[in-house]
Amino acid sequence: MLKIKKGDTVKVIAGKDKDKEGKVLSVDTKNSKVLVEGVNMVTKHAKPSAANQNGGIIQKEAPIDISNVMYLHKGKATRIGFKMDGDKKVRFAKTTGEVID
Repeated sequence: MLKIKKGDTVKVIAGKDKDKEGKVLSVDTKNSKVLVEGVNMVTKHAKPSAANQNGGIIQKEAPIDISNVMYLHKGKATRIGFKMDGDKKVRFAKTTGEVID
């Protein structure tokens, strides 16, 4: 089970977009990749289609490895752990010990 979920705010800790922050748009559990808003932008050359009448050059996010992002808790990057809260498994921030969800 991965520690980062869709909708989490993360900070990039390695690569060309180091220190950028953004919201996780999607998580690919099979390949351990995440799509982060405004991070790892690539230019894509699109042919005209029904969805895109003109075609042209499009800027879009590319997946980034999950090991290169860190969860942001109250503006600070933290590692995530799992613990049992009653009979429920919950994520918690390792720096503060607070339950995330």
